[in-house]
Order: sequence, then C-alpha cells, then structure tokens
Amino acid sequence: MSKGDYDALDVPRIKKRRLPSIGMSPESFGKASEAFARFMGTPQFLIGMTVFCFVWLAWNTLMPEPLQFDPRALNFTLLTLILSLQASYAAPLILLAENRSADRDRVEFENDRQRAERNLADTEYLTREVASLRIAMREMATRDFIRSELRNLLEEMEEAREADRRAEHREDLETVKKVAVKKAVKKAQATAEATAFKAARDAVQTPPENREDA
Repeated sequence: MSKGDYDALDVPRIKKRRLPSIGMSPESFGKASEAFARFMGTPQFLIGMTVFCFVWLAWNTLMPEPLQFDPRALNFTLLTLILSLQASYAAPLILLAENRSADRDRVEFENDRQRAERNLADTEYLTREVASLRIAMREMATRDFIRSELRNLLEEMEEAREADRRAEHREDLETVKKVAVKKAVKKAQATAEATAFKAARDAVQTPPENREDA
C-alpha cells in the first residue's frame, strides 16, 4: 500500500450520487398525485379511457394489416403494456393521495380534540363563575334589610343632631351667664369707682374749718 493510500484514509469519503435528484418538493408532488387520483375517479377519465381503448381495438382490428401498429394476432401486446403501466403508476399515486388525506384527517382530528379541550375548560370556568355568582347573590343584602339599616342610620343622625343642638343651647346659656356676670362686675366696679370719685371730690371741695367741725 502506497503513502498516497494512507493519506487517503485520513480524508472522509464523499458519497457521490449516482442518480440525478429531481428538484420537486414533496408537497408539490403530493398535490399533483392527489389531483391525478382525483381525476382518475371522475366520469371524464372513465369515458376517455373507454373511448381510447375502443378506438385502439377498432383500428387494430378493422384497418388493413400494414396500417395496424398493434395487431390482433399478437393479442394487442402494446395496449396491454400501456394499461399495465397505467395501473402500476395509478396504484402508488392513489395510495399516496390516501396517505395525505389520512394525515390531513389526523391533523384535523388533533385540532378538533384541542378545540374540544379548550371548550371544556371554558365551560368549567364559566360553571365555576356562575356558582360563585350565585353564592355572592345569596350573601347580598335584601331591599328590606337596606331600608331598615338606612332608617336606623337616619335615627342615629337625628339623635346626634339633637344632642348637638342641646349642647349648643347649653353652651349659649353658659355664655349668656358669663356675659351677665361680667357686666354686673363691671357695673359694680364702675359704681364703686364713681362713689369713691364723688367722695374724693366732696372731700376736696369742703373747707378745712368745716372738716374740723365735722
């Protein structure tokens, strides 16, 4: 083994494609197969296939032998080959279309299942909310209870207002008494001051002789 062979072992071997790749996406091929399988199940295809076979058989049976390309003597070998090829290609295409339809049905079933689960969850949530609302409605105050509470509140407010009025009246009486006392005190002080002033004035105006006699 030469040195070049040892060097070649260190290099990864690149696989070469022997068949050319067809640049067609699986989705496009699947759509084409579904369209072909759908067309094969139509009355137009059946009528066209019947007319084709009838013309083929009539031509190769009634026309002169030099013009026959698939003679009856060979049991219509070419027609048999064409129909066999058509059947051999039609079966896989139909299976492919059925597989795509099954996959699509599976996806739709999964979506329906998820939608049903969401609907069930929403229904359960709404049921719980309705139950909580019913419980809350039971605990709500009735109209008669609210009226009685308002009536009691008004009575308490009237009593508080009456108490405030009495307190204000009592404060007014005390204020009047204080003012009257202050006025009496001021009047007494003024009278005493006037009396003292008059006595002092009389004492000043009286002569000394009269004061000694007195």
